[in-house]
Amino acid sequence: MLTLIDVAAEFGLGVAVDLLQGHLSSFDFLPSWVLTHHSRSLFTDPKVREGLAAYVDTLGRAVAAKDNVFALTLGNEVNNLWPSNPTTPEDSHAWAAELLGVARAAAPGLTVLHSLYDDTWYAPGHPFHPADNVDLGDLTTVHSWVFNGVSALDGPLGPATVTHADYLVELAAAASADPGRPVWLQEVGAPRPDIGAEDAAPYTRGLLESVGANPALWGVTWWCSHDLDRALADFPEREYDLGLFTVDHVAKPAAKELAAYLAAPRPRPGLRPALRCPADLRAEPHRRAEVAPGSPFHTEWVRRRGTGPVAIVDPARAADPAHLAARGISHVL
Repeated sequence: MLTLIDVAAEFGLGVAVDLLQGHLSSFDFLPSWVLTHHSRSLFTDPKVREGLAAYVDTLGRAVAAKDNVFALTLGNEVNNLWPSNPTTPEDSHAWAAELLGVARAAAPGLTVLHSLYDDTWYAPGHPFHPADNVDLGDLTTVHSWVFNGVSALDGPLGPATVTHADYLVELAAAASADPGRPVWLQEVGAPRPDIGAEDAAPYTRGLLESVGANPALWGVTWWCSHDLDRALADFPEREYDLGLFTVDHVAKPAAKELAAYLAAPRPRPGLRPALRCPADLRAEPHRRAEVAPGSPFHTEWVRRRGTGPVAIVDPARAADPAHLAARGISHVL
């Protein structure tokens, strides 16, 4: 780990370290003392929690000494692990809060994060809640993958598909009690077959133009740098072609669009109207299906987004002038 961080520094790269790798490329990575005959829940077993705290403390102290490390993330999409690691909303919250506290104490100069995939926002019974995503950690993270059903709504270049990242950033901004809390679009890419090879470039351009001017956006991390070599067996088919570069380091069309976007001047965020969310996602997580892709609310937001940026505002703050002004919202539709 430390050697890899040093290599990244040689090329001027900053590093955010995932402490518990969790879910990656459709595989779950878990400590051996959770698996096999132990059958312990990562989130609820006291001994596992104790072991994870010691691990986070040890690794956090080690990587904090590296100048190019800027963040610690508890793990990648840890909420993907819950079916085989039983938990409850209360346990999920306590687990993340405890380990974030350990990470802060071990590496006080680093940003610490809680990384969750989008069932947090869309699945009513999911045991990781929107409030955890926007309250725990120093930034909110969202992962925007259009194979969650979005691309089936209107195809690879349809407005719902191209604006899904912007929609998730807006849901996260709306759910936060802090109107200035930044949102990191931590995973996004052009997955096949949802986004065909011929559509990757215009999809990438449309996605970046949609989300790039969002005032809540902190940054974008594209998944991933390189295609997987097909000599590596047993990955799901879509995992092989997600790279910006081929296995032989040739830039693909999406990489060229990303480079062109970064080289061009970008518009400054301006005032925009907001659409009132039908549910208070912090207080009513059981109503998450009301904002899921294809819901009436999502459909209306996509329609209005076709004429320009549209914020989303929580119903509890829709009449708060200070909150609206802080988020650059001109009026509530």
